[in-house]
Amino acid sequence: MTTEQLYNELNYVNHSREKRTYYANLVIGNPDLISKLLEILFKVNDKISARAAWVFEFMCTDNIETIIPHLDKFTEQMHKVHLDSAVRPVAKVCELIAKAYTSKTENKIKEVLTPIHKERIIEACFDYMINDEKVAPKAYSMSTLFIFGKEYDWIYPELITILERDFSEQSAAFKARARQILKKINKNGKR
Repeated sequence: MTTEQLYNELNYVNHSREKRTYYANLVIGNPDLISKLLEILFKVNDKISARAAWVFEFMCTDNIETIIPHLDKFTEQMHKVHLDSAVRPVAKVCELIAKAYTSKTENKIKEVLTPIHKERIIEACFDYMINDEKVAPKAYSMSTLFIFGKEYDWIYPELITILERDFSEQSAAFKARARQILKKINKNGKR
């Protein structure tokens, strides 16, 4: 399947779990499509890029290791994504990577995730926290930053500052996640 054919197929992707799962499985079954999917995802001013992001998120949720050959491209380009409907799945993939990296279960993400990958993810998550994003990307970013904060001691002070500064102006969902993250930070004795 060419990039153009995949692009046309993505017109059929909608918010339904069924469609996202179908196309995620299509991509997982044809790994050569992953780079084409990312190419479409990073056409950041095109509404179809969000649909590519949805499929990419479902693919990574199903098997995070499918991202491994594409970690460089994903982490290099993800900061360009700006459409709300594409930012949320990108933030979710960052969280999935962080969870896999710190999982007690052995996996290949632990072997291949470099400090540069982590730095790019951390930078993107802090951008989501300070930019005018919706709650979901901020929530995924909080979790990602909390996870990487166990390794990078400078993250928690920065994260605490942002959470406390923005707390009163944010939604109930933001406040609930922020309280949860602050409680975890306190529990770790990092405050």
